[in-house]
Amino acid sequence: MKNIQLKTAIPGPKSAAILARRAASMPTGLAKSTEVVVVSAKGAMVEDADGNHLIDFAGGIGVLNAGHRPTAVVNAIKNQLDKVIHSCALVTTNEPTVELCELLNKVTPGDFPKKTLLANSGAESVENAVNIAKYYTKRPAIIVFEGAYHGRTHLTLTMTSKYGLFKKGFGSFTPDIYRLPTPNMTRPYNGMTKDEFLQHCIQQIDHAFIAQVDPSAVAAIVIEPVQGEGGFVPMPKAFLEKIRAVCDQHGIIMVADEIQSGMGRTGKLYAIEHSGVVPDMIVTAKSLGAGMPIGAVTARAEIMDALHLGAVGSTYGGNPVACAAAVEVIKIINDPAFLKRAEQVGETIRRKMEAWKKKYPLIGDVRGLGGMRLVEFVKDKKTMEPDPDITLEILKDAVSQGIVLIRAGLYSNCIRLLPPFVITNGQLKEGLEVLEGAIARAHEKRVGS
Repeated sequence: MKNIQLKTAIPGPKSAAILARRAASMPTGLAKSTEVVVVSAKGAMVEDADGNHLIDFAGGIGVLNAGHRPTAVVNAIKNQLDKVIHSCALVTTNEPTVELCELLNKVTPGDFPKKTLLANSGAESVENAVNIAKYYTKRPAIIVFEGAYHGRTHLTLTMTSKYGLFKKGFGSFTPDIYRLPTPNMTRPYNGMTKDEFLQHCIQQIDHAFIAQVDPSAVAAIVIEPVQGEGGFVPMPKAFLEKIRAVCDQHGIIMVADEIQSGMGRTGKLYAIEHSGVVPDMIVTAKSLGAGMPIGAVTARAEIMDALHLGAVGSTYGGNPVACAAAVEVIKIINDPAFLKRAEQVGETIRRKMEAWKKKYPLIGDVRGLGGMRLVEFVKDKKTMEPDPDITLEILKDAVSQGIVLIRAGLYSNCIRLLPPFVITNGQLKEGLEVLEGAIARAHEKRVGS
């Protein structure tokens, strides 16, 4: 039996009615990748308002690594609801909050004492990480990278790249944020080999300390070990090692933003573990809560304990229901069998995408790490000119055939695959076939024109 079951077009009449209500009640600026209206979901499957069953390849933008409604997480939430929903960590203490911090301190890389601050989202967690780094170092400046995405609060929007989509109309922004080149090995500078380009990007770190900001003014370097919104660009080991070295040399805090790349997405609990580099701070969110709103900053204890009493906190940070869910999520994801499954899913996608790249000229690149995979569409493979229009066409076609997808990339010309790792082999195969069908139709249309 096929996993995808389509009773109506996407959207059907009931979904269309809800979408009309959304348009009338919610701001136009709140974009949506699909016309899918979800009423229920389990594992890697979603059902829409018209009874259509679709395979989820977006995972709530990387939130659902453990799947929709994992049984252990649902039970933990239900049990906690019968005890206490909220009492505020600034007022009282709840054991699930403490247990989650203990777990995060244990599982994050680094053989040193750690402490964790809980928040409500990835952006809030990044903002806390930056504030704490500034407080600890008594320095004002932050270094980030081209293609980065760190959130939509005022500070994190400043740190985020891709001006036109995210930042246009919202300036001015926070001062003392410095942006350096990213070693996107798909797009080396003209005339450079990949090795030359990597060395150039490494050298630009030292150059920035002369041309842009003195290292004595830099509180933190914040980097995604695999860029998410920027197009699933893995950071080369040598680049991460360079950042670690300059941080050690100049007393700068190295912050790994693992909001999308963490929680098992790349086959390890944190993507930076592939490099062997240990940051001073790790920021997590998204799949940490399996859908519950939660984020965390885990860092060296000496950094976290430098803050004065009352310096950090929020009304909902450390909410016991969200924490009870996250405790179970970590237990699920940190299981070696789960991480092995993440690798298997990623390898299946990688092999399929590599075949697509050879077969279809409109695919300029396929890349990623572990189960964090992406296909990039271009007008010409030699020039690598981005083609966001055909990307959107392919996405809409594939969604109409029963899979949930979302774009990515600095040029919005990529489709990212973030399926829950509880996806079955049959569901994975079926979903990839649907996506290839959409790619093949776009290819035929281009060839025919």
